[in-house]
Amino acid sequence: MDQVQAAATSMAVSFEMILVDDASPDGAWGRIEELSRTRPWLRGLRLSRNFGQHSAISAGIEHATGCWTVVMDCDLQDAPGEIPKLYRKAIYDQLDVVFAQRIDRQDKVLKRLSSWSFFTLLGWLTGVTQDPTTANFGIFHRKVIDAVCEMPERDRSFPLMVRWAGFRTGKLPVQHRARAVGETSYTLRKLLKLSMNIALGYSEKPLRMVAGTGIVCSLVAFVLVGMSLLRWWDGDIEVAGYTSIIGSVWLIGGMVMFCLGVVGLYVGQVFRNVQHRPYYIVADAVNDAREAR
Repeated sequence: MDQVQAAATSMAVSFEMILVDDASPDGAWGRIEELSRTRPWLRGLRLSRNFGQHSAISAGIEHATGCWTVVMDCDLQDAPGEIPKLYRKAIYDQLDVVFAQRIDRQDKVLKRLSSWSFFTLLGWLTGVTQDPTTANFGIFHRKVIDAVCEMPERDRSFPLMVRWAGFRTGKLPVQHRARAVGETSYTLRKLLKLSMNIALGYSEKPLRMVAGTGIVCSLVAFVLVGMSLLRWWDGDIEVAGYTSIIGSVWLIGGMVMFCLGVVGLYVGQVFRNVQHRPYYIVADAVNDAREAR
């Protein structure tokens, strides 16, 4: 916090800091309340339960009031000293978005591998090239924040929503630090699940895969029927073997179940969004003029 304050002070601008406690189990909210008593520029939000990182980011940006908003994680892997550089690049290059580009990541091998797998799978599913060197850390103009806040989907990905909005975007190489304390909560399984949820919300490619699978199965069936007719024409009318019949039944049955599963995922996605439930709920707030949702 002191590092963020020093960075903002060096820029000679008025600022506010919003800390979002996504129902963390380490007693972070008590510390936020304590610090806010002597820092009027510090605002805190405590969510009623854990809604996920990107919903927590949405809570923060929806309560932000500044012309420029910086989004960063609290583990200090994103160096607060880079904030003035991001701001200067946005102003001098007349950009609406500047993402911090982590050239030399200070993460463990497993973390880097899971991150690479996430962005690779996400890029393949969405058809949009993803940059694993960038994440949430960056600076964003007010109009970008307003555009993201107007997007109502439940399964949220802040960087992807920013890119979809299409504003003038740049990158700035920054220093990346090793995690100060604790371990990341993102496992490979969680990252793969997140990428699938995002892909279902931003891409129709899985449905096209289902259609393609159906076409391939139909072609295979036509070939098999044609081969059977040729054998009948040649007088080879032996009864088909048990193994081939069972194999065909399991193949078609598996393809049908796969296709129904993918369609079901989309139906579930639609169901969750038409409920219009909030993607976060604020239980408590400090130094915040807005009431809890």
